Amino acid sequence: MTKKYTITAALPYANGPLHLGHVAGVYLPADTFVRFLRMNDADVLFVCGSDEHGAAITLRAKKEGVSPKEIVDKYHGIIGKAFTDFGIEFDIYDRTSSALHHETSSDFFKELNNKDRFIQKTSEQYYDADYNQFLADRYITGTCPKCQSADAYGDQCEKCGSDLSPTDLINPKSTLSGQLPVLRKTSHWFLPMDQHEGWLKRWITDGLLDGEQQHDPKAWRNQVTGQCMSWIDGGLKPRAMTRDLDWGVKVPLPEGEGKVLYVWLDAPIGYISATKKWAKENNKKWEDYWLKEHAGDRKLVHFIGKDNIVFHAIIFPILLKDHGGYILPDNVPASEFLNLEGDKFSTSRNWAVWLHEYIEAYPDKIDELKYVLTSIAPESKDAEFTWKDFQSRVNSELADVMGNFLNRTIVLTHKYYNGVIPAGHKRDERDEPAILEMRQIGERIEALMYKYKFREAQSEMMGLARLGNRYLAENEPWKLAKTDPARVETIMSVSLEITLRLSIAAYPFLPATSKKIQSILNIEALKWADYENTKLIPGNVIQKPEILFVKIEDDFVENEIGKLQSKASKPSKFKPMKEPIDFDTFQKLDLRMGKIISAEKIEKADKLLKLTVDTGIDVRTVVSGIALDYAPEEIVNKTVLVLLNLVPRKIRGVESQGMVLMAEDEDGKLSFLATEKEFLHGQSVS
Repeated sequence: MTKKYTITAALPYANGPLHLGHVAGVYLPADTFVRFLRMNDADVLFVCGSDEHGAAITLRAKKEGVSPKEIVDKYHGIIGKAFTDFGIEFDIYDRTSSALHHETSSDFFKELNNKDRFIQKTSEQYYDADYNQFLADRYITGTCPKCQSADAYGDQCEKCGSDLSPTDLINPKSTLSGQLPVLRKTSHWFLPMDQHEGWLKRWITDGLLDGEQQHDPKAWRNQVTGQCMSWIDGGLKPRAMTRDLDWGVKVPLPEGEGKVLYVWLDAPIGYISATKKWAKENNKKWEDYWLKEHAGDRKLVHFIGKDNIVFHAIIFPILLKDHGGYILPDNVPASEFLNLEGDKFSTSRNWAVWLHEYIEAYPDKIDELKYVLTSIAPESKDAEFTWKDFQSRVNSELADVMGNFLNRTIVLTHKYYNGVIPAGHKRDERDEPAILEMRQIGERIEALMYKYKFREAQSEMMGLARLGNRYLAENEPWKLAKTDPARVETIMSVSLEITLRLSIAAYPFLPATSKKIQSILNIEALKWADYENTKLIPGNVIQKPEILFVKIEDDFVENEIGKLQSKASKPSKFKPMKEPIDFDTFQKLDLRMGKIISAEKIEKADKLLKLTVDTGIDVRTVVSGIALDYAPEEIVNKTVLVLLNLVPRKIRGVESQGMVLMAEDEDGKLSFLATEKEFLHGQSVS
């Protein structure tokens, strides 16, 4: 088994702080695995950094009325400090706005372009006329054509996970102006993903690349393989690798003026540029961590959330293979989503527990949070964090199981031997089952860690504490202290061995707690190999016991739930209010009552009806998206409210000369605006 790893954790967007969903799905499991590898003396490089480009950054900047650089500087600092305070120990936490990253990304793009790995083509893309700019995928929202979610983005529906193009969206709108964008021609460099389906399928499902076994496909999580194969079986399509934006890595070609690299080309290269920076600062060669010729059997592992699966398991591998010379991922352990108190984490509604705020409030409860998040880790399905469950796990598992065993063992050692480790006498059939199980637990933890099953591995670790409690309860040294002191020495010797091994097994999951236990035992930091053969030396003195975990009271839970509810805006079934307008603007609207005199469906448009409306002052054509709610014959002779002075525009080849105003209920059902009495056609509404 190799002892060389390049471990990456998904670059967090520097447009907001980290919440517990991010931590549980990506950064905590990555750090847990890295700690375990380092206990095994593996050659590990642990890389992360802020993703400081892309539409999410510019959207946040526009929202706050500042420059993108101000946004990334602010949140890079907040995120980086939170990682440090939480004890996530990256070798380097870099940022994609650095000069070295821009240089690395530009060189990578030019290499691919020189090898003709892109196709350059002109296509129609959405353009916001109000803002005079083309719209990146995330600047466009609309209804998903596959699941009908009303909040899909131009590149992906986060509800059903479908890959989308902006033109796939139903009722698209610009997130900048809120208006319907128009299509305009623009040229971009596309990655012809469809040309890679064959080798990708073999590599993902069988682990084979160029006839060689590259990885164990059985070790990949089902959701990763499943999502990738869904994309491949559905037919991969060319994907644009550049965008019409002014924030990001500039396209390094003369004809690329005004364009930047697509964030999902730029961001993963951030792992490479961060490695280059780290290598330079530590007198290493970055090639040893990325290039096949130098890396040997080194494994590349990407820890990500499920919304990044395709980018790390399809697009980035294509880019690495097209460039040539790079190792491809050995595994992409993607997690599902973590929910919060019965609802999804939502940054827009502030429905979140922010990592930096938790650390500031409870700096002495870092390991408690790590334990709970790993206990509920969404490794194979969505999970939920609640403060009541947090309380229950801290109290009933950390305090009552682990804390109780440690305290009893240390207290009894001081009571019987003044803190001196007893020699222990011959062990017999009363001890062997516990000693055997102790060894087997270590073997199971090791196997689970290499299978990326951290939730189960931590459970086994807690099983070691349960074993200790059971062993003490079954052997009852307090009853034998006066009648069989030799037997008591053996019992306490075994209990201290379990304590020693618990300190080793706990380190990947509860590093601070592990160090406390080893400090009490007066031993130095131990490696994983010590689990099997290290023993405490009889005659050595251990420290006095200390409370490892303070129980969580009910008022703690009530306070946290109260803070969450007070900060969050309640989700509404209805769309939020639009920006306020003044009365003069409102007076410009010409609203009149009209009568529909004919209606017909528009060819190849499922939602649209062509209406002929008698407005009282003229007869005009109006295109209305109500065909899913009303048949043409149902609405003839209906009196409707019409906005007359809307600028005419062509919709599916038909010029619409106004808008029929409708109401939408909480289920999305449209209905005509009712009036108290029948108005004359053409009468103004005020």
